[in-house]
Amino acid sequence: MKTTKRYGKRADTALTMWVKLARAHDTFKRLTADNIRTFGLTTAQFGALETLGHLGPMLIGELTRKQLVSGGNMTVVVNNFVKEGCVERIVDTKDRRAIPVQLTAKGKRLFEKIFPHHARHVAEIASVLSEQEQEDLGRLLKKLGIGLVTRRGGQ
Repeated sequence: MKTTKRYGKRADTALTMWVKLARAHDTFKRLTADNIRTFGLTTAQFGALETLGHLGPMLIGELTRKQLVSGGNMTVVVNNFVKEGCVERIVDTKDRRAIPVQLTAKGKRLFEKIFPHHARHVAEIASVLSEQEQEDLGRLLKKLGIGLVTRRGGQ
């Protein structure tokens, strides 16, 4: 049952878009999280592994911002990965306050083992859209995200 067409065309259009975006996001997130669990990882663990695997060493704060999670949660994830031997802290002799983290050889092997499987899974989920539609949607979502950040003053 359509619940809009009450608040004016502009608001009704935006509300309809938001509901569709939220539902698609929830479904996509659930399907990718289900796949991530098959690797024995949480989404936060997978996110840290993926980010460090693709972007290399970085500060925990930067990792937190890229993954959109709390600093406390990411610190726990990193600490657990350090205990497992997948991540190591890099001591900077020039600035002891800044301690970047990076994947160890074991962490790199794990990343290289599981990420291709995840990438294929995401491609399968996304295949309900053509490649051109995926590119168009990606462009529109980027425009939306940048526009919202700009509107908020860069936050």
